[in-house]
Amino acid sequence: MWADRDVRRVVLARFISRTGGEAAFFVGIWGKAAFEMEASAAGVAAVMAALGVASLIGSAAAGVLVDRFDPRRVLIACEIIFIPVAIGMVFAETLQTLVIATFLLGLVGMPVFTAISAFGPFLTEDPERLARINGYIEGASWAAFVVGPALGAIIAGSVGLDGIFVLDAVTSAVAALIIVPVKVRKMAREEKEREGFRELREGFSYAYGHRRLRFYVWLGSSVWVLFGTFSALEPLFYRDILQVEPETLGWVNSIFGLGLVAGTVISARLPARYRTARTLVLMVALNSLGVLAYVGTDQLRVVVVAGVFWGLLIGAMAPLLRTLIQLNTPEALMGRITGVTQVHSEVGHLLPLAIAPFLAGVFGVQRTLIYTGLALAVFAMLFVPMATRLDRTRTVDVPPTGLPDPSDEPRSVGH
Repeated sequence: MWADRDVRRVVLARFISRTGGEAAFFVGIWGKAAFEMEASAAGVAAVMAALGVASLIGSAAAGVLVDRFDPRRVLIACEIIFIPVAIGMVFAETLQTLVIATFLLGLVGMPVFTAISAFGPFLTEDPERLARINGYIEGASWAAFVVGPALGAIIAGSVGLDGIFVLDAVTSAVAALIIVPVKVRKMAREEKEREGFRELREGFSYAYGHRRLRFYVWLGSSVWVLFGTFSALEPLFYRDILQVEPETLGWVNSIFGLGLVAGTVISARLPARYRTARTLVLMVALNSLGVLAYVGTDQLRVVVVAGVFWGLLIGAMAPLLRTLIQLNTPEALMGRITGVTQVHSEVGHLLPLAIAPFLAGVFGVQRTLIYTGLALAVFAMLFVPMATRLDRTRTVDVPPTGLPDPSDEPRSVGH
């Protein structure tokens, strides 16, 4: 399968595009807000909130566009539009302008992420092959997590933070060119009049009416609540607890990415009997151990080692979650269900931004991050009974691609 040129192109494009994106996020945006502008927890949260709201809107729109056209065309168009938006980040010189520029970045950038997330089913209809493709795509994302922050750290220490956004624009242009020759298979489409809001509602209606999809969407969203808390407070953890320079954000997150890549390798080779709801719940709960190890001390060397461990857990979890969702999604709704999952992720990412600065003021940055990790473990355990029931009613090792499990009896689309 790896010899398939279309798969190689999609994976390579994902790696290149996200390399710029990871550098821009972990070093460019965080560095500009927390270090260059010396923003408080509330200021960093405001920047992350702008990114989150824009990403939510972009995810919802992208899901509809993918089903109307295909992920290839959506990806190419959005990567091209992204170029001037990334350059615009260079001209953000105040916290207020940084908030606005970051909003635009998320608005255009998230459709790129949604389109690439939905690409797997457009390249194959075989469940085993789909799991491996998702592993490759996710692996490329996490490999970019290794290279991007490190490259951002080098640029920040030599050229300056603004040079990172130029890199982000260049990587988007290259990714668009790589995707141009890719061929996607013809997917089932709805023969209905196209109405944006109606199509969007159908995606949410189907996801909420299908018990397996509903389970995976809500469980996945819980992890993003944790990530949202880290978005607001992690750069302050580096600045105030570890007391390091902004380049360290890049280097440590680059090493963190090594764990992510290793996790995707494990996920891609996970036997079908372990691609279950209970396995997913266990992986989500184990994230709390990663958090405790990562932010439990003020020793940089411990943070580095713990980052690899936590990355391993996330890297194994993310492709599994995506595959389970896609295997239970009808082909005609693949883009919109992907959009629904991204919307939920962004909502989960946004929620803690409203209270994280307050909690940090009460408990401190470090304790707030630790408590959030523990809360995720408790929340995940609430999903165990439902996961057990879902696994018991599963009639095949993995439900056929695009065909919901008959035991779920989902509502009709649009009802």
